Amino acid sequence: MTPESAILVVNHPREFPWSVPGTVVVSARDYVTGLHNGDGRRTPVINLCRYDRYQGRGYYVSLLAEARGQRPLPDMKSVGDLQGGHLGGLARESFTAQLQKLLNGRPENECVVDTIFGRDPAARHDKLARAIFGEIAVPLLRVTFQRVGGRWQSTEARVLGMGDLTDEQREFVPEALASYLRQTRSRTTQRPDSSIAIAILHNPDAPDPPSNPAALENFQRVAADLGAQTEVLRRDDIERLSEFDGLFIRDTTRINHFTYEFARRAADEGLVVIDDPDSILRCNNKVFLHELLGRHNVPMPKTLMVHRSNTKDVVPTIGLPCVLKQPDSAFSQGVHKIENEQQLDEALDTLLSRSDLVLAQQWLPTAFDWRVGVLDRRAIYVCKYFMAPGHWQVIKREAQRKTEGMTKTMTIGEAPDSVVRIALRAANLIGDGLYGVDIKESGGKCYVMEINDNPNIDAGNEDAVLKDALYRDLIGVFMRRIREKRRVTAP
Repeated sequence: MTPESAILVVNHPREFPWSVPGTVVVSARDYVTGLHNGDGRRTPVINLCRYDRYQGRGYYVSLLAEARGQRPLPDMKSVGDLQGGHLGGLARESFTAQLQKLLNGRPENECVVDTIFGRDPAARHDKLARAIFGEIAVPLLRVTFQRVGGRWQSTEARVLGMGDLTDEQREFVPEALASYLRQTRSRTTQRPDSSIAIAILHNPDAPDPPSNPAALENFQRVAADLGAQTEVLRRDDIERLSEFDGLFIRDTTRINHFTYEFARRAADEGLVVIDDPDSILRCNNKVFLHELLGRHNVPMPKTLMVHRSNTKDVVPTIGLPCVLKQPDSAFSQGVHKIENEQQLDEALDTLLSRSDLVLAQQWLPTAFDWRVGVLDRRAIYVCKYFMAPGHWQVIKREAQRKTEGMTKTMTIGEAPDSVVRIALRAANLIGDGLYGVDIKESGGKCYVMEINDNPNIDAGNEDAVLKDALYRDLIGVFMRRIREKRRVTAP
């Protein structure tokens, strides 16, 4: 394999018996478990697995390709869209307008188009297939269009696997793949903005909101002082996003969740978004973070990526006690302290029934965790989150109550330089949004535990030192980015 070769990932190599110049065929198992993950960065990774199941093997192919600095097709934005039933660019007005021209004159009210690397294997809808691929770049896709009230619209996009194709379509795949690899695609979307209005997404019924009511009031008050309009949106207000220039998500983000839908829709419509969809995807999966931090030599506790084939390696590699983490755990949930091998077997059996991969991590007992808030690639606050009384985590959950340890906030200058530096190294690998980096200090060394994309900013805790200056900083970043976007998109 040469460094320029594309990695073609399939469920089983027998699904792709052809030889396409510039590609190497790899099974999903070998790619995900690291037996074959390419020769270098920026390597194209063509994912022909089914990835419509959240945290299935095909899902992890694209996720890990991004973590390894490679170029997956589809990328995680498209995977997240399809798993959430979101049509992405296929719902955009510009595409819908083009759709009317491409399907003009058809007598029927439904049209189903299969696309293989942006081409129609039946050669009936080549222009439409190219337009679809330009909006949502997925190798094998079936899109359904329906005419409603005299106007065509996209109604469904379904991922296809090699087993879903007819014999003729399967024979077309290597030709379409070779053509795709020869081409360069460019996609640009712009949205002109006219006013500074920021939506704050918040669910008052959420059990662990990242901002308390007093903090939300502070955000809105400070924004008004700076000349920006704000409004709190609820989960049913997604159709109102086009009224705003920015979206600030103050709810616990997850994939397959309305928070991600809001982020994707807002990004599609050209809003400035915190948390942006890329940050949500990257921070919400600990497998991705493990690969990313490891590749960049960011210190972490000793960690093993566990799958069905290596469960017996946990104790020899990590030791006991250890911690098991489901990939999308948050707020101390989905994290299990394991004291003995019986607990380990029971917990792994449960966790691996939900996800193909689980993380086992070295147990590092500390009195507190460092939390460094990072915005726009710079530290904005530092806290000590102390463990809940009599517990090994910051939050202790019992049947009818939740107990949290105390928070001590300090200035950036007061915090150890080693803590701030490692937090910036880690967060800047994710992007330029708002992140909370959790760090344990043990034996004189710092270890990154988590990177959170929607860190807490609670009145009385994280704002204890900076007070209004913290809110001014955040709102100021929104306003600056909105103005910069206007200058770029101005005619």
